[in-house]
Amino acid sequence: MTTQEHLILGIESSCDETAAAIVAGGKRILSSVVASQVEIHRKYGGVVPELASREHLRQIVPVVREACEQAGVSLRDLDAIAVTRGPGLIGALLVGMTYGKVLALALGKPLIGVNHLEGHVHAVLLEAHAAGRRPALPAMCLIVSGGHTVIYRVTTEAVNGAEAFSYARIGGTRDDAAGEAYDKVARMLALGYPGGPVIDRLAEHGNPRAIRFGQPKIKGNPYDFSFSGLKTAVLYHVKRNPQLQPEIEARQQAIERGERGADALRALSTPATLDLIASFQRAAVENLVGRTLEAAAHYGARTVFVSGGVAANSELRRLFEAEAAPLGMEVYLPSRALSTDNAAMIAAAGHARLLAGERADASLNAEANLPLA
Repeated sequence: MTTQEHLILGIESSCDETAAAIVAGGKRILSSVVASQVEIHRKYGGVVPELASREHLRQIVPVVREACEQAGVSLRDLDAIAVTRGPGLIGALLVGMTYGKVLALALGKPLIGVNHLEGHVHAVLLEAHAAGRRPALPAMCLIVSGGHTVIYRVTTEAVNGAEAFSYARIGGTRDDAAGEAYDKVARMLALGYPGGPVIDRLAEHGNPRAIRFGQPKIKGNPYDFSFSGLKTAVLYHVKRNPQLQPEIEARQQAIERGERGADALRALSTPATLDLIASFQRAAVENLVGRTLEAAAHYGARTVFVSGGVAANSELRRLFEAEAAPLGMEVYLPSRALSTDNAAMIAAAGHARLLAGERADASLNAEANLPLA
């Protein structure tokens, strides 16, 4: 291992995944462990903060232990500990933050606080660098998930002989995050929680042009998003078509019996419902892709990053690649495993900050609304 291949332990607990990872040199993932809480929150149709915090407390020690075991390293082998400090659920953040601080103090290792959103940027860079690719900067980065939908311009500057990343916020959602809209539409149609993966699967069997959902007309910043109107349009469509109600009730009963798979729900869905799902997804994806590429063109970025849980969506990935190529832009999307919340991205972001000379002390605290820029 070279002198630059520092071993970084990343810890992530901003929402409903308890995650730990060991990354070498900011590029090589030696281990990545994620304990999901989906089954705990599923019956509530969303994340319950108090339950999330309790589960993080239960999982944090065994998850970190497993990450070390999979990587074949001990805690004393680490060069630094990187921990998510925000944004996120404050109780959940405090679990990971406190554990990371205690480890750093007990081991005498540097502590690095990482913005969760910066982690998503580094999820893209992590896989690109591992594959021997070096994305050209500046880049336009869309971070899109259940809690965030925001565009940043990503640049670097030299600090202490290392690359330090800087960010400028270009646009963001004015209401619902895209992933939140997916979950709310899934709730309307009785598709279960989380809604994104099921909608993605079912949309493959519908006609995305069957129902015309217009794009939002936003005053002011042309790179802002809005999904509340689209969500409301789906609700009105359901109300105007009462023939959809029996199958909605049938799917809800199936979910209550534990029949949550996409195939089971598809069998209880008429072509009209599948068309509605596909049309909703197409409208949401066109909004995300269109505004991001417009921002990239306006600011002269030839590289586009897409990260966050919704970046795992197959239609989003397909449309980004199809629309960016004619514009001469290169799109970088992390694997589906690194699109969703994980600790490898936190370790990678922490490594960059370590090289730039950044260190935190015991006063580091969690911030629920921590801005990236």
